[in-house]
Amino acid sequence: MTSRIDRRGATLAVLCAMALMIVLDSTVVAVAVPTIQRDLGFSDAGVAWVVNAYLLGFAGLLLLAGRLGDLIGAWRVFLAGVASFTAASLLCGLAPTAELLVAGRFVQGAGGALASAVILGMIVRGYPEPGGQARAMGIYSFVQAGGAALGFVAGGIVTQSVGWPWAFLVNVPIGVLAWCAAVRLLPREPGQGLRGGLDVPGALLITAGLSLGVYAIVRTAEPAASTVSVLLTGAVAALLVAGFLVRQRWARRPLIPLRLLGRPWLLGANAVVVLVFAAGVGFQFVNALFVQRIMGYDALRTGAAFLPTPVLIGVVSLLVAPRLTGRFGPRPVLLGGLVALAAGLTMLSRAPVGSSYLVDLLPALLVMGLGVGVTIPSLIMLSMAGAARCDTGMVSGLTTTAQQAGAALGLAVLAAVAAGHTSRSGSAPLAALRDGYSLAFLVAAGFVVGALVLTAFVLRHPPAVEDPSPEHADTLSTVH
Repeated sequence: MTSRIDRRGATLAVLCAMALMIVLDSTVVAVAVPTIQRDLGFSDAGVAWVVNAYLLGFAGLLLLAGRLGDLIGAWRVFLAGVASFTAASLLCGLAPTAELLVAGRFVQGAGGALASAVILGMIVRGYPEPGGQARAMGIYSFVQAGGAALGFVAGGIVTQSVGWPWAFLVNVPIGVLAWCAAVRLLPREPGQGLRGGLDVPGALLITAGLSLGVYAIVRTAEPAASTVSVLLTGAVAALLVAGFLVRQRWARRPLIPLRLLGRPWLLGANAVVVLVFAAGVGFQFVNALFVQRIMGYDALRTGAAFLPTPVLIGVVSLLVAPRLTGRFGPRPVLLGGLVALAAGLTMLSRAPVGSSYLVDLLPALLVMGLGVGVTIPSLIMLSMAGAARCDTGMVSGLTTTAQQAGAALGLAVLAAVAAGHTSRSGSAPLAALRDGYSLAFLVAAGFVVGALVLTAFVLRHPPAVEDPSPEHADTLSTVH
């Protein structure tokens, strides 16, 4: 029994190491973008594709990656993701041109999708008991928060001391070690086999639809993008997703079983994920602009100013959230966390032009850290609730897709809200900037209120673990 627990802990460490690498990469690269633009000659609009290319590769492949995990084994998909991400990191670090860097970022996003899509499912299967699962999700949230905290500071240090290529090259030794450890430690759980339902047309439709959808969202933040072209791209993305849903209705072996698409709980939980991540990621973007443009902080001081939030998130998710979830269940804990998150965003919206960090910013950041620290672990548990064992990869992929969609949506909407309100304001330039950021914080709080309403009225009765449909019954016995 002890060796089994030790092996589970080692497996969790491998999964969290990859999650850490992905989070670190995102935050470190975000800090390094201005230097990358200068060194490789990106235009102001073109440099956004250092981030956008990654988002397209990541978001577009998540659902397919999750389904592949169910079909060929999550461990195989995870290993492929780690290898691709590591190789692409090497390519990015050595890229001599802007075009090659963007291509490497797309491949890096694809590798991140393959690995990320199956992580949650593997954690849930490894820790089926509620107490153990709550602790594992707390550790997972702690690692992500710690990676964000480390990334903000490390990004400035790495870029200023050894150069932006090391923002990518640092992933290479970590990735090699993670891959070797995963080969040795990950459980070799058999998948259903490709005969279990690799719907190639459906996979192409949903991958193209999600990629175009993210492309439409990120283009809303580009000043040169016309409204007509953005709407047209969004409409094509919607048609592709609609075509995918029609395909799933008639496909002999659908990529996403209709019994999953018809579950109100799963749809509601993922809608909450979208709203929470839209608020959280959008807040990080707007708050970084507020601290630099209103308070006059440089990149390194901005990273240090952010530190209390991810540090508190890590401590709460690791030490407090599992105990609260074990005692009260994930739904009450999620409701309390959402209230705290909305309160923190509302406090930020009231910060004046001459803000004091200790008086106006730090209290709000601490409240948000407390809210996010209990929200994320409980929300992930609820999003995975009721999934049959043979569907955990697919459900994990859906949840991770919802996270990325929320992140892209939050960035685009809050950036547009802040910029639009600032341009229409008749106040002095600094006051106009502050007014735009304040409205963006309130919109983010509105996202959280929407998540609170969905949690209160849709996620009322957690589902029992679902039996698979008849065509998967033989598969489930094999998986068990």
